[in-house]
Amino acid sequence: RNPDMLDHLKITQASGSAVSQVEKQVSVLRERNIDLRHRLSALTANARENHKLHEQTSKLVLKLLAADSLEELCGVFTAAMSEDFKVEHASIILFGEGESTGNCRIEKLESAREEIGSLLRGRKPVCGVLRKEELSYLFPSAGAVGSAVLMPMTDDEEMGLIAVGSSDADRYSSSMGTLFLSHIADVIVQLLPRLEKPEA
Repeated sequence: RNPDMLDHLKITQASGSAVSQVEKQVSVLRERNIDLRHRLSALTANARENHKLHEQTSKLVLKLLAADSLEELCGVFTAAMSEDFKVEHASIILFGEGESTGNCRIEKLESAREEIGSLLRGRKPVCGVLRKEELSYLFPSAGAVGSAVLMPMTDDEEMGLIAVGSSDADRYSSSMGTLFLSHIADVIVQLLPRLEKPEA
């Protein structure tokens, strides 16, 4: 009448102090079943999180496409990181010779190389705990930042970077995926030539 209870029943056989082969097999199968359930739960949780990230990323891309200036583009990015992605600290830096205005931060490439050259050298995403000087450059008003993800924006040349950070040193690690942030960076790279370039 209650088949769901079978998983929880432990029926011993009259075999004295020895454990019967059937009893041992049932025990092993029960342990495997528990392990598989845990794995399934983890996969389901990851799937939900990825689905949520996909929806948030799609929403952000549409907003980025609607931007008609560099300042609006930068504002859309930082607002979405804070409001939708619940990121503690977010930064977008464009390389050029112009002056920073509003949400649009423009820095000379030479200056960026002096401050965070090791992070830009490989033109690849960097995740994990960064040096205090590097974090201070990426997030000037954030105070103590524990970990971050830096995503260079490159085409034929280095165009800038986007970064997200947290006061939690374990929030961003080298083992985490960067697919969605990489996609956002790729979209911004495609949009930059259509907007006013960061030049004096």
